[in-house]
Amino acid sequence: MNTTPFSTRHINPTPASPGPQCGQDQAQAAASPREGAAGDRALVLGGGGSTGNAWLIGVIAGLFEAGLDVTRAELTIGTSAGSTAAAQIAGAGPAELLAAILAEVPRQGTRPAPSPDARVPLKPVTDHLERTNRLIGAAQDAADMRRRMGAAALGMESASDVSGQARWRATVAARLPGQSWPEQRVLITAVDAHTGEPVVFDRTSGVSLVDAVAASCASGFAYGIGDNRYIDGGYRRSSENADLAAGCGRVLVLSPFGGRARTPKEWGLHLAAQVGELRAGGSKVETVFPAGDAEHLFGAKAMDPSLRPAAARAGHNQGRFLADRLSEFWG
Repeated sequence: MNTTPFSTRHINPTPASPGPQCGQDQAQAAASPREGAAGDRALVLGGGGSTGNAWLIGVIAGLFEAGLDVTRAELTIGTSAGSTAAAQIAGAGPAELLAAILAEVPRQGTRPAPSPDARVPLKPVTDHLERTNRLIGAAQDAADMRRRMGAAALGMESASDVSGQARWRATVAARLPGQSWPEQRVLITAVDAHTGEPVVFDRTSGVSLVDAVAASCASGFAYGIGDNRYIDGGYRRSSENADLAAGCGRVLVLSPFGGRARTPKEWGLHLAAQVGELRAGGSKVETVFPAGDAEHLFGAKAMDPSLRPAAARAGHNQGRFLADRLSEFWG
């Protein structure tokens, strides 16, 4: 993770080559390839737990305050905590969302109310990371990893707990200022728990925005939509899933986890590989990571809701600092 004051990298694109339309699904892209359109902009919001969600909102609010509105991107891609942020900015202004986070005051001596990005105390979070690291270590490849993750989630008691599913959906719904898919294209990632197949929801999927976000944030258990079960979208490819922005002229990636991946590099799932693919397709790409002095707010502490205001302030400061530079890129 960079330790510069603003922790960002600009990647100069190679000449445009034939690629999919900004945000097309793979089937559509195969049927009608074209060059990435310079006017098509994609905002990629990566996963990162409770603090990651707050940092994302902070960055977006800081940019907005300084005159750059990235919420009007032609395509927004949200994964896990980033899916919550994608739905939030579709229903409320950045300043309003930031103010709500800064006003959060968890009561001392009690467990904070659950949220889509913070469900369990620190020790269970650490235990979950250890369990999933073992599953990743035992997997032969990415597809095998997703199947193992899905099977483990289906084995959790909460996967078949109807009341628990309902509570989780209500919790997610309470975090969203609106529950309708926006007109601008939003993609929400998840993984099918039964098959391990990657899943991408949008307004044409026949799935509500609340259910899509609840599925994308389902870490440690499988979330049910009808007869199907889904797990965290971060297992689709990475915490960012920036590859879904193929064909977009400009791609802005906000990554609370700093582009890090827990999977073996040879699997090609890490953010750097995705950025390389986008670059080869003619996209201009900017990635923004938390600054070095905010690193303690993420990682194992990412599920601590008491750190959300600090993470939001750190993101807000970065957004304001970066606005001029990113304005030239964003157009």
